[in-house]
Amino acid sequence: MSDHHVESAHGMHVVHDGPREAPPLLLIHGSGAAGSCWNPVVPALAERHHVIRVDLPGCGKSPPAASYGVPDQAGRVAGLLDGLGLRRVAVAGHSSGGYVATSLAEQRPDLVGSMALISTGPSHDALLPEPFILKVLLGPPFGRLLWSMRRDSQIRDALKATTVRPVDIPDDLVADVQRITYRTFRAVLRCIDAYLAERGAPERLAALDVPVMVVFGGADPRWDPASARHYDAVPDARIELLPDVGHMPSLEAPEATSELLLDFVATRRDTTA
Repeated sequence: MSDHHVESAHGMHVVHDGPREAPPLLLIHGSGAAGSCWNPVVPALAERHHVIRVDLPGCGKSPPAASYGVPDQAGRVAGLLDGLGLRRVAVAGHSSGGYVATSLAEQRPDLVGSMALISTGPSHDALLPEPFILKVLLGPPFGRLLWSMRRDSQIRDALKATTVRPVDIPDDLVADVQRITYRTFRAVLRCIDAYLAERGAPERLAALDVPVMVVFGGADPRWDPASARHYDAVPDARIELLPDVGHMPSLEAPEATSELLLDFVATRRDTTA
């Protein structure tokens, strides 16, 4: 099949890159983003993998959903993988996308062969104060109004507020973020809060039998980088810190990020073959 293919499945916009016969690698974006946030790492990943990117419901080019609960989103992803006939897929989640990946493994361990969490905070305690521009766009009393009036330049500034290196924000990522409504974004955040309040990510992962790699930017302004060590509670978890990188490793350090993903997935595939 074609090395690049776009489809709509299970209420999600889905993009395929790389040979369809290659080992699958699923990429899940975080809140307030879309599958296009992975753009800089896709070329390297697609040389060795069938790379699958989703826009979660209400994000990017995907329509809104009745529920944004983390388990519900994971259920949609499970339906996609079932429809593709895939099992034991390597899954990478960025930020809150890591919770969707975790929930996917909780519900359907047959679908997840290994999991990489990138900039995924372990618990509420690790969350750092919100950058000023995000606080203004999201909070009362004017968040809803300001969100509806966002310009492309403001979206770029908001994304850059989570980085520490100079970055070029992909135009399609800006357009995808522009499509997200304030109501959807707030609903997604509430559901993420509920998922974490129930049980933290390391505790959830420790109960699963799945290889895990955790990647943090050493200067992440959203989650305390030292909190990456909380994942030591996960048996045999591999923990990697990227020096002088913020919350968006795929944009700030795409080469290092793709190398980590490729090495981890290849190693896990070799040991389980």
